[in-house]
Amino acid sequence: MTPEWSPRCTTDPTPRERPAAQAALDSATERVELTPGTFLMPGLVDLHIHAPQWPQLGTGLDLPLERWLFDYTFPLEARYADTEFAAAVWDDLVPSLLAMGTTTAVYFSSNHLEATTALARACARHGQRALVGRVAMDHPDGTPEWYRDATASAGVEASKASIEAVKAVGSRRVEPIITPRFAPACTDALLEGLGELAAATGVRVQTHCAESDWHCDYALDRFGVSDSTALNRFGLVRPHTVLAHSDHLTADEMAIVAGQGAGVAHCPLSNAYFANAVFGVRKALAAGVGVGLGSDIAGGARPGLLGGCQDAVTVSRMLEDGVDPALGAPQRGVPESRIDTVAALWLATAGGAAVADLPVGLIESGRCFDAMAVRTDRPGGAIRLWDGIDDEARAFEKVVRLATTDDISHVWVDGKSVKQ
Repeated sequence: MTPEWSPRCTTDPTPRERPAAQAALDSATERVELTPGTFLMPGLVDLHIHAPQWPQLGTGLDLPLERWLFDYTFPLEARYADTEFAAAVWDDLVPSLLAMGTTTAVYFSSNHLEATTALARACARHGQRALVGRVAMDHPDGTPEWYRDATASAGVEASKASIEAVKAVGSRRVEPIITPRFAPACTDALLEGLGELAAATGVRVQTHCAESDWHCDYALDRFGVSDSTALNRFGLVRPHTVLAHSDHLTADEMAIVAGQGAGVAHCPLSNAYFANAVFGVRKALAAGVGVGLGSDIAGGARPGLLGGCQDAVTVSRMLEDGVDPALGAPQRGVPESRIDTVAALWLATAGGAAVADLPVGLIESGRCFDAMAVRTDRPGGAIRLWDGIDDEARAFEKVVRLATTDDISHVWVDGKSVKQ
């Protein structure tokens, strides 16, 4: 089949404009014939990726979060002061994620200005749509002395400089995002200064929120209020703020997040390791909270979001049914928590696009053509479609659950092929 699409991000053409739109299609530099049995799907929107942690993917996940950070993550992230090392990692990370269908990535970088700028350049060079943030962190108790901003004012100024540097990359698909790591790593002065920077610039914000028992207890001890309430008071819960994890949000806190127009990056796999809870997707959506999916590389050891869709369905079933057999069935779980594969893919596409306020996530007029083609007939692949058994709904579920990187034959961002 030959899908009919505009090769670039456009609005829906009026009848008078349609001949011009057809001419643009006819003059496109690439036309792809998708073979029968190939699914054309929206590109995946990963709302939470720690780019510097790519080399540690799959390691250290037996540790609690605070030890994992100090034993594994901070020493690795400190290495990105070496710009050659940073560039080598970025040039492996970005095309690898594109090949998995991640057309949009929301990145935590390290706290180095040069490495963060290099990440933005790598995204532009390889064709990925991205929000790229220099990590700000200055708290003497929550960070090692050899990897932190020297002062709160230095952290704010470096974040401001990073905003300008990412903009100067000159790609309309790559934008800056203000990135306080999380409250335990930031002083009040830094959090306040970054909130003021967000208000002054209108740049989006991302941070971790209410991830674990340890994280929530820390916020209560330090601020006297919940983590999300404190972030909101610092001006960091804003329209399209991406709050990673947020497993422990109460109903009142969800009302704050929804009221500010912020959203949650649900990271089902890494939550299983570090969050002490399962995020209630259906409860959050019912409360008006925007929700998308995040891989949380490297706390999440599965980098592709199709696998993340599987994880989201799995943990929702565990939340609904409960996990402690010592409790009776009526007390064990949270009723009406499960989501299906359709909902999971929506989180990984349109849901994430809405949280980040990006014109992607669906294949329709008025949105950019960020998409992927998935084969169901690859020799040696796991997908099997059976005549008389698999209707369109069943085939869709098999594609989302079983497709691997090798099954993704094409990936486009803004109409341009980006899978090598």
